[in-house]
Amino acid sequence: MGAWDSGPFDNDSAADWCGELGDAGPEDRAGVVRQALLGAAESVDYLEVDEGSAAVAAAAIVAAECCGGPPVTSAYAPDFLREGGGIGLSDDLVPLALRALDRVLGEDSELWELWEEADDGRSFLAEIEPLRAALARGTSG
Repeated sequence: MGAWDSGPFDNDSAADWCGELGDAGPEDRAGVVRQALLGAAESVDYLEVDEGSAAVAAAAIVAAECCGGPPVTSAYAPDFLREGGGIGLSDDLVPLALRALDRVLGEDSELWELWEEADDGRSFLAEIEPLRAALARGTSG
């Protein structure tokens, strides 16, 4: 994984996934987000870095769009989101995004293992916690 920073969009895998999201037609984008979240949340095997990174980026988008979470401002996020556009995500993605983040931060997750090795996961957790908090607010409302 080429990591430039600990933000949800700031590694090669997340940037590649964001490219796919940006290239998808507007009518297909919600499905791309859902698939990224399902890929992590329903994984019972070792969660590879690509799937984990895509899930974190997707969860950040759900948090921003559905829950008033941190805005999508990374240069590596899709242009249409940075320019204030949206996807029209349904609220049922909020609990799925939480499950996906839990899986990324759990056992048998390559992304989490890489961040644990780097700095005990501190910088990665500092980026994930605001997402989790926004998503948690979104499930209680």
